[in-house]
Amino acid sequence: MDKLTNYRNIIQKVLEDYAAIPYHYGDLKAELIISKDENRYLIITSGWENNVRVHACIIHLDIINNKIWIQRDSSEDGIALDLMEEGIPKEDIVLGFHPPKIRAYTEFAVN
Repeated sequence: MDKLTNYRNIIQKVLEDYAAIPYHYGDLKAELIISKDENRYLIITSGWENNVRVHACIIHLDIINNKIWIQRDSSEDGIALDLMEEGIPKEDIVLGFHPPKIRAYTEFAVN
């Protein structure tokens, strides 16, 4: 299996696990959105909480130049840890939510 296909499969598995976690309050649900053609992966929360509409991006990942870019991560422990547990090396994970100057001081890829 090539690297891109492997990364796509890992991302989908990890995000399916996240999306399956039920909310214990409000009328909220997690939705997994995948665009394999664009190598874009999202989990959004949508629904109602206390008569207020909720619609928010929780996790946004892109595969760019064979690296996984974490564009947004509102998970409790950080999605990068889950990706590494599935075999993706730190060198192939970019914390895209940090400015490039900050990324240089992380243990992850800069770009």
